[in-house]
Amino acid sequence: MAAKPLADLIDDCLAPALAAQGFAGRAIVSLWPEIVGERLAARSRPLKIDWPRRRPAPGETSDPATMVVRVEGAFALEMQQLAPLVLERVNTHLGWRAVGKLVLKQGPVEAPAIKKPPPPPDPATVARVAQQVSGIVDPDLRAALERLGQSVSSGARHGRPDTAS
Repeated sequence: MAAKPLADLIDDCLAPALAAQGFAGRAIVSLWPEIVGERLAARSRPLKIDWPRRRPAPGETSDPATMVVRVEGAFALEMQQLAPLVLERVNTHLGWRAVGKLVLKQGPVEAPAIKKPPPPPDPATVARVAQQVSGIVDPDLRAALERLGQSVSSGARHGRPDTAS
């Protein structure tokens, strides 16, 4: 069985929850900072997309969807002014005029989790891992296993419960 990218597995897990909120996939939610920019993304989060209930008759164009976005209280006025730009960026990302209206819901917006880069591995760990994978012939595989081994050893050294020792 071939290895699957983690993104494919995450899509399978998140798809039902996102579909319940009107999102076809995780793209808008996970790429929100890239779609609207870091400044807007720090103070807003997409909550759901409300699609029109009725199907258009043959020859009619469908009504665009409404995107509901949570914004911090004081930022709502500025977001309201920027709504046309946000709609344009979302629709550009989707590739068609899917969203025609932005509804703002005021409330707290959680700050995105900021990951600290892991500390560099100590020289003893680097040497031990290099010795353990020295028998691997493929240089790309050997390098990948060295990075993995150093990462796992570093996690165990810093007491992270989710890594092996």
